[in-house]
Amino acid sequence: MQLAIERAKQTMNEDLGGPFGAAVIDEQGEVLSVTSNSVLGDHDATAHAEINAIREASKKIRNHDLSGCILYTTAYPCPMCLGAIIWSNIKTIVYGCRPEDADEIGFRDDFIYKYIEDGCKDTSILEIREDFREDCLKLFREYEALGKEIY
Repeated sequence: MQLAIERAKQTMNEDLGGPFGAAVIDEQGEVLSVTSNSVLGDHDATAHAEINAIREASKKIRNHDLSGCILYTTAYPCPMCLGAIIWSNIKTIVYGCRPEDADEIGFRDDFIYKYIEDGCKDTSILEIREDFREDCLKLFREYEALGKEIY
């Protein structure tokens, strides 16, 4: 966690991102990545510390599957990061600050949690609609027929 805190402090003071740092550690205790939030520096809304840590660790081991790894993060992950953590097969997260701590200083994760809890129906936040299903199903069927890896 100290590595994540130090990285977050560094990039936070360089105006590259907020007070968010993350590290991925493998089963043997090897540090696979130490990253921070770089949303401001990268001009990328997805450049959260946890996402950056997963990307870096995956590149290092040349595998999208981070089973057995632990993710340390300075704050409870937002919904986007939780999704990425689950997709990467990380089963353990150690976090520092709670969602209400981030909310208290102005970060807005809470409204996303509420949007999801309410069934994603608030169109003032996001409109979600289905279209072109048959066209897309053809693509899915083609992938299935090719016998490609399911992840």
